[in-house]
Amino acid sequence: MAVSNDVTLGKEVKIFHPDLVNLYGCTIGDQTKIGTFVEIQKNVTVGRRCKISSHSFLCEGVTLEDEVFVGHGVMFTNDFYPRATNDDGSLQMEADWHVVKTLVQRGASIGSNATILAGVSIGEKALIGAGAVVTRNVPAYAVVVGVPARMVGDVRDRGKALAEISSSLNDAVSSLS
Repeated sequence: MAVSNDVTLGKEVKIFHPDLVNLYGCTIGDQTKIGTFVEIQKNVTVGRRCKISSHSFLCEGVTLEDEVFVGHGVMFTNDFYPRATNDDGSLQMEADWHVVKTLVQRGASIGSNATILAGVSIGEKALIGAGAVVTRNVPAYAVVVGVPARMVGDVRDRGKALAEISSSLNDAVSSLS
């Protein structure tokens, strides 16, 4: 693993262990921090002042705008119908499938171990809870949690009692049982 020569790195990008990442064909904005065991594929754009924590995977077609936080072990997908082979049994090649793009807007935060399915847009300053599976668009400022991710709050409601937020989270988790 390493940082390929075709990677465009902005100013003051910090890659904590360059020998323990896999970056190729991507663009990384100024002052972004990238943790250990991160893979960022070709045609990914990472904005300025982002933080990508260890063990995360950003596949082709993902765009992170400026100031996005990606927690540990976050996974993005880029294909609605992933297959190893075509109908005739031949191995799929790059031309056999279509990349579905994903956008994470400015200042959004994605908690550890979240999975972001192909084609969604995560709005500005939205907060994705740890372990959430995001299957549809997330509005700006929304707080979403669970499997599938459901809206439980708004990050602008900082005055909201912690007990109310905790209750919403418990309700969301209970409804999954």
